[in-house]
Amino acid sequence: MNLLRIKAAVRIIRAGGLIAYPTEAVYGLGCDPRNPQAAQKLLDLKRRPMHKGLILIAADFAQLAPFLQPLSAADHAQLAATWPGPYTWLIPARTDTPRWLRGGHETLAVRVTAHPLA
Repeated sequence: MNLLRIKAAVRIIRAGGLIAYPTEAVYGLGCDPRNPQAAQKLLDLKRRPMHKGLILIAADFAQLAPFLQPLSAADHAQLAATWPGPYTWLIPARTDTPRWLRGGHETLAVRVTAHPLA
C-alpha cells in the first residue's frame, strides 16, 4: 500500500469513517475506537449487537494499554510471547473502557498484529 492510501485511511478514521485493512488472515473493518458514532457505524455494518463487543487490533501493546487493567509481569510476558501475531486475548478492561468496545463483558478482546500496515 502506498503512502497516499495510508494518509487517506488516516483522514477517513479521523473523520469518523470506516476502513478495510489487511490482517494476518483476513481483511478487517476498523474505525477510531474512541469515537462512539464511528463504532456504531461499524456495529451496524457488521450487524453485530453492541453487547458482543469488538476486537481491538493494534500495532503494539502501547496502543491497547489505555483500555486495559494493568497486567502482571507474568501476564505481560505471556502476551509478548505470542505477539505480534494472529492471537486474540481476552484481558480485563478498565472500568472506563467504552461499552461499545467491550460489550457486556468485563474483558476486552485484543490483538497485536504482525501485519505491517497495522
